[in-house]
Amino acid sequence: MAFAVLAAVAAAPALAADSTFEAVKVTAGETLFKAECRRCHAPDADHDSYGPPLENVVGRAAGTYPDYDYSTALEASGIVWTPAALRAWMEDNDGFMPGTKMRHVGISDPTVQEFILAYLSSITTQDNSAVSK
Repeated sequence: MAFAVLAAVAAAPALAADSTFEAVKVTAGETLFKAECRRCHAPDADHDSYGPPLENVVGRAAGTYPDYDYSTALEASGIVWTPAALRAWMEDNDGFMPGTKMRHVGISDPTVQEFILAYLSSITTQDNSAVSK
């Protein structure tokens, strides 16, 4: 029992550091989202946007946000917005999904992608697995 307590105490600084790092990533991701994505995407449905809001996007099937007029290519793609798919989309959405109507400058820096993904994950508060099937 004493060993378990010592192990937990020893791990506490590492857990705190991980938590702090994740919070920094989310904050940086929100800033980068506002700079790179917000001109077209709102984080939630409470704010106007040209594109679909991105709240709860991680794990959601592509082309399924209600009442948004998606391109046929995206709607029929059958993909799920996993972190890997979102990275590919951020980097080169036209190459990833030919026929999409979204136009933007690619985000090729993997660190910027990682921070934006951390933010998108933080605003994904529901389990999208049922929607993605």
